Amino acid sequence: MKNLLFLALALFLWGCGDKPAANEETATETETQSPTADNTLTKAEKAEGWMLLFDGKTAKGWRGYNQDSLPGSWTITDGTLMTAGSGGDIGGDIVFPDQPFENFDLYMEWKIEKAGNSGIFYHVLEGDQYHALYENAPEYQLLDDIGFPQELLPNQYVGADYGMYIPAEGKAVKAAGEWNSSRIRFTPEKVTYWLNGKELLSFEPWSDDWQMRKEVGKWKDFPDYGESKSGLIGLQDHGSQAWFKNIKIRPL
Repeated sequence: MKNLLFLALALFLWGCGDKPAANEETATETETQSPTADNTLTKAEKAEGWMLLFDGKTAKGWRGYNQDSLPGSWTITDGTLMTAGSGGDIGGDIVFPDQPFENFDLYMEWKIEKAGNSGIFYHVLEGDQYHALYENAPEYQLLDDIGFPQELLPNQYVGADYGMYIPAEGKAVKAAGEWNSSRIRFTPEKVTYWLNGKELLSFEPWSDDWQMRKEVGKWKDFPDYGESKSGLIGLQDHGSQAWFKNIKIRPL
């Protein structure tokens, strides 16, 4: 009997020694998974209706605001859509004109030079009566908050609905030259902005509160500001080097 017990115990221990621990299996499996490449969509994203606005290789689909071609300041650099920052208040902005968007979920990653300033625009309208994106389109502000030399109003820092709504305190913004991610979700009931996965602000477009902010603030002299319920996606060259990648959108 003792011999049988000893044999059973030995077999049990030998069997346990042959099997890797569960966490070892998980770690090995995780290590062999390739991360999603930049400027591509996963199968799940495709199934959810996401579409790329930048393929990482060409500027296909993009052109200058109120122009027929891409401004010379914009180039494809190391898989990014980059502006050299030679534009100013007017003249260097670009739009994706292939399709106007009404309700949407927009995501992109970006980085900016020290003390840099740029922006993401939506519901952009074109026409000879307009000289720049900001004359009619809302802006998600992009800025080097950490290194920007001038003091600004609270609704002019990174993640603000520029000139309208203030982002939350304690933002997880990264320093100049490091990649950040931004997301805008727009519906007529609620607009929400995120920065690096954290919600910054939300508001109801065209509400009494929205109208009051427009009438007393920066946009009081721009009657078409924010009025359109559909339009183009735009990126700003505001005189700073900025890089963009993984630009994707999902109509809602």
